[in-house]
Amino acid sequence: MPSREQHLTTSTATVTRDPVCGMLVDPEAGKPTHEHAGHRYHFCSKHCHDKFVAAPEIYLEATDPVCGMTVDRATAAHVSKHDGQRFYFCSQGCHDKFAADPDRWLGDRAEPEAMPEGTLYTCPMHPEVVQDHPGDCPKCGMALEPMHPTSDAGPNPELVDFRRRLWIGGPLALAVFVLEMGAHLGLPLREWIGARLFLWLQFALATPVMWIARPFFVRGWKSVVNRSPNMWTLIALGTGAAYLFSVAGLVAPGIFPPALLDHHGLPPVYFEASAVILILVLVGQIMELTARERTGDAIRALMDLAPKTARLVTEGGDKDVPLAEVQVDDQLRVRPGESVPVDGEIVEGHSSIDESMITGEPIPVEKTAGDQVTGGTLNRQGSFVMKASAVGSETTLARIVAMVGQAQRSRAPIQALADKVSMIFVPAVVLCAILSFVVWLAFGPSPALGYAFVAAVSVLIIACPCALGLATPMSVMVGTGRGAQAGVLIRDAEALERFAKVDTLIVDKTGTLTEGKPALTDLTARDIDEAELKALAAALERGSEHPLAEAIVEGAGQVPKLDVSDFEAVTGQGVRGTIKGARVALGNAALMRSEGVDPDVFANDAGDLQNDGKTVMFVARDGKAIGLIAVADRIKETTPEAIRALHAEGLRIVMATGDEERTARAVARRLGIDEVRAGVSPEDKAALVKELRDAGARVAMAGDGVNDAPALAAADVGIAMGTGADVAVESAGLTLVKGDLTGILRARRLAEAVMRNIKQNLFFAFAYNTAGVPLAAGVLYPVFGLLLSPVIAALAMSFSSVSVIANALRLRKVRL
Repeated sequence: MPSREQHLTTSTATVTRDPVCGMLVDPEAGKPTHEHAGHRYHFCSKHCHDKFVAAPEIYLEATDPVCGMTVDRATAAHVSKHDGQRFYFCSQGCHDKFAADPDRWLGDRAEPEAMPEGTLYTCPMHPEVVQDHPGDCPKCGMALEPMHPTSDAGPNPELVDFRRRLWIGGPLALAVFVLEMGAHLGLPLREWIGARLFLWLQFALATPVMWIARPFFVRGWKSVVNRSPNMWTLIALGTGAAYLFSVAGLVAPGIFPPALLDHHGLPPVYFEASAVILILVLVGQIMELTARERTGDAIRALMDLAPKTARLVTEGGDKDVPLAEVQVDDQLRVRPGESVPVDGEIVEGHSSIDESMITGEPIPVEKTAGDQVTGGTLNRQGSFVMKASAVGSETTLARIVAMVGQAQRSRAPIQALADKVSMIFVPAVVLCAILSFVVWLAFGPSPALGYAFVAAVSVLIIACPCALGLATPMSVMVGTGRGAQAGVLIRDAEALERFAKVDTLIVDKTGTLTEGKPALTDLTARDIDEAELKALAAALERGSEHPLAEAIVEGAGQVPKLDVSDFEAVTGQGVRGTIKGARVALGNAALMRSEGVDPDVFANDAGDLQNDGKTVMFVARDGKAIGLIAVADRIKETTPEAIRALHAEGLRIVMATGDEERTARAVARRLGIDEVRAGVSPEDKAALVKELRDAGARVAMAGDGVNDAPALAAADVGIAMGTGADVAVESAGLTLVKGDLTGILRARRLAEAVMRNIKQNLFFAFAYNTAGVPLAAGVLYPVFGLLLSPVIAALAMSFSSVSVIANALRLRKVRL
């Protein structure tokens, strides 16, 4: 069956494809759009939208690698992914030819991207494990991952392998399960097929599953060789023992005591138990690998901010060169709509730069000759020439990438609790099984070997870590579903564990406490009525592309439209022009003074507004100040109550923002925030997280901008506003879908409920094993003559799993 990646066929006939990243987009989902050459394109995110607007010709067309025809990326119905790269086809026939033999059609391009020389690999669960080549972790058996992934690394090869194993092994395990369960439910399958042939059929179905699950047994063996017992030790021993016990019963039933034999002279077998458990473990690994693969999305999203090429200015003219070839002191031209390629200084021209991807602040910054620009920021308007001052790993964006990667690798998974217990539990279970075998072999009744084997296998089966393995993922699975209903998206289980213990919350201002959109808040008129003042201001600002101009025009409402002549935008100061024969200017104090106007006539009003964190602009007509206008990023209506509730929960709240000190303190004073850190850079925010953690605080970071990404990743738990930047969402452990700060309260309650549930599940799992292992070993036999059959052991193991699942399902009703 064709995959979603191959075809656009969905239940919604109008689904289209993002021409930049290739993702499917529903046109009715409210995502960004752009019209080009008479066609409307739909995008999955603003980031993809901006990249397309800057250079649409790069993304519009692709070449079918089979027939060479040109294909529109956005409307292509046939797509295939090979070695991390998408290929587009004109027809199903070309797609199928490519899928059958990609190397034939790609030639040299078929070679997968090699990791850079010197790449180091580390374990996602044990970051202290580092080596210079791929392999498995000697502590937990997981596949090692590159410490610095590339943006085009392609799919996780282990995930691809496990999915293939599941497609093959799943039907086989299901078949052997149906055979065994059908016999237990009264279907005379044994009699129809024949008792011995029935067992041989189960053997034939289960044996390939054991081979398919070979990586698990390899990991179990390595855990023994490396003297690091873990979950894989129990999985390998439990399922291996069940399979070997079954094979022994099939091949040599005479070694078993008569009490264990049925009327066909055959002992019970557990082919279905070993096969089904291994497939369930395989499903769990696929889910985990899928989640782990997404941890690199934040780094890839950051890498995508920088353009792939730069326009180098040379004596012979401009030319496009790969970004890797740019050197310090090279002069680069940046045109409107393009991303700044590297860090540097403007040497010619001026523009308005959108730095929200780095600073998180929504208002573009005016830049002229001598000003610094940062790689990855977006040039909104104007063309300029810059001199590169930092390239490669030295750029601000590259440093942010490194910080996010380092912070992500430093985290420990929630499963560490089970692994620590396993360090004692696993050797104890194995020792108990060996002792049981030895004691029964030495002192048991005849046939001693049969009783000894039954006791040892019963111990291993009842101690099989099925319940232990389900304890955490079941609670997390149900808890994440409950969180989604409440608007709280959970990135990983670790975020829940950490958030339940948090005592300090760091919040960004823009987009987190505020709406993230400037709006007209105040207007003061002098010797003129407010309606006329609004009309004059709106007339001037309609000719400006500055975001504050949009706020003023929108805030002015329905006012008469006035004609403006001699319009001029003064970079960094404001705008001016002639309206009805009068010279009108709107801007800051510097613009007023250049017009011969004294802005101090509004000194008191302006000071009060600025102390409230608002941006003030003066209006003058014919050299006389006639009013002032204030614009501010409004605080969300839900923020004050959310702050009070978080304080009631015992959280200390710290605001870290790139805003200047006066604006930040004004907002903090109004909301009752405990501490303010203003004018902070991305590095400063991450340093603040480290400072608080070093002081013993357990820190959560809430934010929505790219500048928040390092701090979100470095904190004990990151909380992203769903309305913010994609990279902030990718770096965070929790995401609030509606961008509402009150969601943090719901997330806190959910985290506590899930962690409580996980601990209950772990208790159930270990309690069953603690009680069941002595019974399976035969402690009741000397007194009551009872020896726990492997059948009863398997039932007890299943009952423990059912208890864990039932307890986890209670989270569906938890009140948030």
